[in-house]
Amino acid sequence: MGAVVLRLLFVGDVVGEGAVDAVVGLLPRLREELGLDAAVVNGENAAGGAGITPQLAERLLSAADFITLGDHAFDREEAAAYLDREGRIIRPANLPEGLPGRGWGAFEAGGARVGVACVQGRLFMREACSPFEAADRALEGLRGADLVLFDLHAEATSEKQALGWHLDGRAAAALGTHTHVPTADLRLLPGGTAYVSDVGMAGSPDGIIGMDREGFMEVFLRRRRAPVTPARGPVRVDAVLVEADPKSGRAVGASRVFREAA
Repeated sequence: MGAVVLRLLFVGDVVGEGAVDAVVGLLPRLREELGLDAAVVNGENAAGGAGITPQLAERLLSAADFITLGDHAFDREEAAAYLDREGRIIRPANLPEGLPGRGWGAFEAGGARVGVACVQGRLFMREACSPFEAADRALEGLRGADLVLFDLHAEATSEKQALGWHLDGRAAAALGTHTHVPTADLRLLPGGTAYVSDVGMAGSPDGIIGMDREGFMEVFLRRRRAPVTPARGPVRVDAVLVEADPKSGRAVGASRVFREAA
């Protein structure tokens, strides 16, 4: 095995094209600064805050090794065919059968084979099958990987915590996405799985979950639905650095990474 400890950065939901540019610009510097072996990005909000296009996915993959998606995976019609042909991007594994794409995949980094899987929560979310059963299927499908990272794309922290315990000792990391707000519960579970309820986002902190304030204020103050677009302004990138042992497939360290993009 080439790597004693593999250093993997996972970046939270990328919100809008400006955040795509920020992540692509920042990742090369973070690879050097943090000694990264690999970077995985959740890109499901890259296209105007909802979905992803092939062009934006390719831009992210110019700097990252792999992309995960979530409940907005199919918001952009042109994404479907791309998900079928590009193996470095996955959508949730527990969506209804027959949809394009795949729920898990793998890539080589630092002398190790890294498996990545994504499951979507069912509480307060769009229709999906059991994320617990899908997680088990993904682990079976990734049996050849030296370590596995899960993107837990869910609304409820309780459901994410349950998934974390379900995966403890069987995955190197189980990292929450979707709410765009970083949580304070990053830890190593007893079995060696790095867990956090939400990584956060790459987006403007001056908006509301990365989107313009005005549209959300219409909803909350006047109960009137209004269009929302990604918030403008400086981008903050929220991420988690996982240090994992490829021989055991378990995490040996996890830490928060926050950066303001230039």
